[in-house]
Amino acid sequence: MTPISLEFFPPKTDEQRATLEAALPKLKALKPDYVSVTFGAGGSTLAYTPQIVRHLRATHALDAAPHVSCMGGTRAEIRQLLDEYKAMGCKRIVALRGDMPSGMAGYGDFRYASELVEFIRRECDGFFHIEVACYPEMHPQAGDAHMDLKNFAAKVAAGANGAITQYFYNPDAYFRFVDEARKHGIQIPIVPGVMPISQYAQLRRFSDLCGAEIPRWIAKRLEAFRDDIDAIREFGADVVADLCRKLIAGGAPGIHFYTLNRARATLAVCERL
Repeated sequence: MTPISLEFFPPKTDEQRATLEAALPKLKALKPDYVSVTFGAGGSTLAYTPQIVRHLRATHALDAAPHVSCMGGTRAEIRQLLDEYKAMGCKRIVALRGDMPSGMAGYGDFRYASELVEFIRRECDGFFHIEVACYPEMHPQAGDAHMDLKNFAAKVAAGANGAITQYFYNPDAYFRFVDEARKHGIQIPIVPGVMPISQYAQLRRFSDLCGAEIPRWIAKRLEAFRDDIDAIREFGADVVADLCRKLIAGGAPGIHFYTLNRARATLAVCERL
């Protein structure tokens, strides 16, 4: 059985909290290896991430791994955050550069994720299993694919234990990326990140922001469904399940689902698998 992990974002409103709480019992039935909790777009949820990590661990008995971003943070602030997660019993961290927090003019004490990984290794050597991000279709801010791979290699050299990819819908992009990483001496597990499809407009918006390509044939089919939500969900589940089958058959070490705090789309994919 291929291990899976799930990603949540910290809810900030009562409605968002209710949505997540409704999804959790259904998603827990998938028996994920662990769940990760994002740092929040624009670095806006610094205070919320530890709260939801504690809640997932204490109330739902989930192995919750917090995302830690270095954008805008000082060494002292990040050290305090790491101490808080150690006290909770978190053994896994997802270390990211992240986005510049709104209203902040400076980068903080770290500019790159590799510097954050190195800091975590130095401060908490051996305590945390450190996951980092990588980009089969290239980070949108990278100069070129070679520089993007070089940046990934720097995070691995700094002490990363594993990597989770940005989502994609072309399995060849993942397999080619892994092959290139191996040629460059990168041997850590590279787990594909998978985004279930439930709403086309939302997916288009996310993809434009993060540089993930929606293949033309998928985009055209989704556009043709217009406002037929049920048809979009069925087609999306079929497409993503087929993607997962190819990834698993090709030797992917796991699947990391971006749930968006909802159960339906992820469950539909897993049911097909």
